[in-house]
Amino acid sequence: MKNLVVILAMLSFSLISCGQNKPTLTVNNEKKMDKPSIHQFKVTDINGNVFDFSKYKGYKILVVNTASECGLTPQYAELQQLYERYKDKNVIIVAFPANNFGAQEPGTNKEIATFCQKNYGVTFPVMSKVSVKGADMCDVYQFLTQKDKNLTLSSNVEWNFQKYLLNEKGELVQMFSPQTKPMSPEIMAALQQ
Repeated sequence: MKNLVVILAMLSFSLISCGQNKPTLTVNNEKKMDKPSIHQFKVTDINGNVFDFSKYKGYKILVVNTASECGLTPQYAELQQLYERYKDKNVIIVAFPANNFGAQEPGTNKEIATFCQKNYGVTFPVMSKVSVKGADMCDVYQFLTQKDKNLTLSSNVEWNFQKYLLNEKGELVQMFSPQTKPMSPEIMAALQQ
């Protein structure tokens, strides 16, 4: 039995030292899986630069799919207000423009960036336009919507401005409907926890 524990400990150490995200041994010899994190992703922002989610370890992250021609587009103003209120408290908002609902985000990345700045003074990170549903769904949204990838919940992106909250470890903790306004008591309470 002693030899088995030593072998398992050596195997665990070799997996960790090789950078493998595999089960690790705990004190009571039960296996424990590391929970998947959004920090594994690098995406392209609206200006064509690499946006590395791992830079935001220790931050709560609110991910939202956005559109410029939607009835919910004025939520950009509240997202900016929320960002201003919490940016110095380790909270980041990350927008993903998407044209999946009613063709309400038809613009190019340059047009979207201009629209966000001119109409709402957006200073939080906005990514390049992606797909948030269907066969061409981007990797980040596959992670956010599929329980087998995030180990928390499965969901469908129902419309523009659906929100996903991740904790400081990059783990998915909650989803908010498109109709839930960014400055709502539910979101404010979740950010303050």
